[in-house]
Amino acid sequence: QVQLVESGGGLVHIGGSLRLSCAASGYTFSSYTMGWFRQALGQEREFVSAIDYSGTSTYSADSVKGRFTISRDNANNTVYLQMSGLKFEDTAVYYCAARPRWGGNLYYTSGYNYWGQGTQVTVSS
Repeated sequence: QVQLVESGGGLVHIGGSLRLSCAASGYTFSSYTMGWFRQALGQEREFVSAIDYSGTSTYSADSVKGRFTISRDNANNTVYLQMSGLKFEDTAVYYCAARPRWGGNLYYTSGYNYWGQGTQVTVSS
């Protein structure tokens, strides 16, 4: 049974930092691209960042470049999203997702097979 379990969300002040984690199980983690998406209230789910199966290549939305860093630990089946310089507009539920090598475009939700339940990130003053 595939499971993706996010953790690390919470309430943070503007300019602060958080590190999200996503623990994966039930599939061959090291064969999948991992992505982070987010969904603000009333908005569509949007791409944040992704990392290829080996951790060699990363991809990020323009809105988070220079502030968010994605990484993975294949030995422990975990992907991380280090977020710094947080802004109001980063407030959302953050989801991790797994994309197989034959998956679709990694910038779109349709490219991913498996999803976590999400973790709330709230940025306040």
